[in-house]
Amino acid sequence: MSDERDYRTERDSLGEMQVPADAYWGAQTQRAVGNFPISGITFGRRFVRALGVVKKAAARANVDLGLVPEEKAEHIVEAADEVIAGEHDDQFPVDVFQTGSGTSSNMNANEVIANRATELSGGEIGTREIHPNDHVNFGQSSNDVIPTAMHVAALEAVEKDLLPALETLVDALDAKAEEFDDVVKTGRTHLQDATPVRLGQEFGGYRTQVEKGITRVENTREHLSELALGGTAVGTGLNTHPEFPAKAAEYISEETDVEFREADDHFEAQAAHDAMGEAHGALRTVAGSLNKIANDLRLLASGPRNGLGEIDQPENQPGSSIMPGKINPVVAEAVNQVHKQVVGNDAAVSAGAAEGQIDLNLYKPVIAHNYLQSAELLSNASETFAERFVAKLEADRETCERQVEQSMALATALNPSIGYDAAAKVAKQALDEGKTVREVVVEEGYLTEEEADEVLDPRKMTEPGILGED
Repeated sequence: MSDERDYRTERDSLGEMQVPADAYWGAQTQRAVGNFPISGITFGRRFVRALGVVKKAAARANVDLGLVPEEKAEHIVEAADEVIAGEHDDQFPVDVFQTGSGTSSNMNANEVIANRATELSGGEIGTREIHPNDHVNFGQSSNDVIPTAMHVAALEAVEKDLLPALETLVDALDAKAEEFDDVVKTGRTHLQDATPVRLGQEFGGYRTQVEKGITRVENTREHLSELALGGTAVGTGLNTHPEFPAKAAEYISEETDVEFREADDHFEAQAAHDAMGEAHGALRTVAGSLNKIANDLRLLASGPRNGLGEIDQPENQPGSSIMPGKINPVVAEAVNQVHKQVVGNDAAVSAGAAEGQIDLNLYKPVIAHNYLQSAELLSNASETFAERFVAKLEADRETCERQVEQSMALATALNPSIGYDAAAKVAKQALDEGKTVREVVVEEGYLTEEEADEVLDPRKMTEPGILGED
C-alpha cells in the first residue's frame, strides 16, 4: 500500500480504506480481507454465481416496483450478468470463515456490482454513483440475501451437476447389469461363501441403490426451493416492498430455470437452516452408497491371482512405484475418499444448522461452503466412477464358474430334499475332504447324479423357488 499509484481511496461508515486500484470491490470488502486471514478458502463459482443471480433479480423486482431508477438498475443487471457468467470471480476475495451472517460476502457482491455498474454507466469507480447499499442492496439485508444465495446455489448444484452425474452412473451400472446377467457366481454374506447369485443381479442392486439416492436428493427440492429474500434483517420485511419477495423469486426462477418461491415463513428461513441440513443429509447418504459400491467392486476385482478375481478392473495407471505390473482400483479409491470428505462436511453442516441464536443462524458461510463442496465432489466422482471404472469392468466368467461350483453354500439347496442336518453334514465333509458338495451328496447316496444335477443347478438357485420339486 506504500505505492499510491496502485491504490485508490474508498469510504464506508467507518472511514477511508485503501483498495487496489484495479479492484471492483470497495472498503467493506477490503476490511473483511484484513479481518479474516483464516483459511485462504474463498467461495467458488456456484456461490458467486448465485450472488449475481440474487442481485440481478432484486434489481429487476425493484424496477418493477418503482423503487430503483430504471437506468441505474439496467447497469446493475448488466454488471450482475457478468458476475453470473464468471467474469469477476477474482473479485470475491473474502475468506469463507468470516462473519456468520455472510455480511462480508454480501457487501463484496454489492460493491463489485455497484462499481462495475458505475463504470458501465460512464462513471468513475469508487464514486458511488450507483451505490452498493442504496441501489444494489435496496430492500435487502445480508441476513436474507445469503440464505437465498445458499438455496439458489445448492439447488442449482443439484439440478445441473449432481443429478445428471448420478444418472450417468445409473446408466453405466444398468449396462453392466444387463451384460453380466448370465454370469453365475458365489454370493457372499459376512465375507463368507453364500448361495449363488448372478453378477448382473449384484450390479442391478447397485443401480437401484443409486436410483434411490437420486430420489432422496430430489426430495430435498421442496425445502431448498424456499427463498428467504424479503425478510431483510430479522424476517419482518422492514424496508422492502411487500411484493418484492415474490417478484424476485420469479426472476430468480427465470434466470436459473429452476423453480423457486418465497419462503413459507421468513423468520424460520433466516433463523434456521434445517433445509440445508436435510439436503446435505441426502448427499451424505449418496456418498455412503457410492462408497459401498466402490468397496464391493474393489473386493470383486481383488487379485488378480490371489483375490476374488470375479471381475477385471480397468488398467487406468500403474499402481506401484516399486512393484512392476501392479494395477490398483485407483478410481474406486478416489470415490472412497470423497465419501470420507462428505461425511466430514456433513458434521460441519449439521452442527452449523443446529446453531445460531434467536433470530439469525450465524453459520451461513460454512454451511454453504461445505454443502457446495460435497455436491461438487459427488458430481465429479459419480461421472468419473461411471466412465473410468464401471464402464470398463469385465466379468471373469471362468473364475466365477469355478468358484461357484466349489462353494459349500450350494448345500443350502439340499435342505428341502435331504434336510438341514444332512445337508450340513455334506457341506462339512466336502470341506474336510476337498470335494464339491455335488460329489459328496452323490457318493453318500443322498441323491442320484440326475437328482444332484437338478437340485444343485447354480443358475436355478439365483431365482425364487424350491429346487427338486415336481
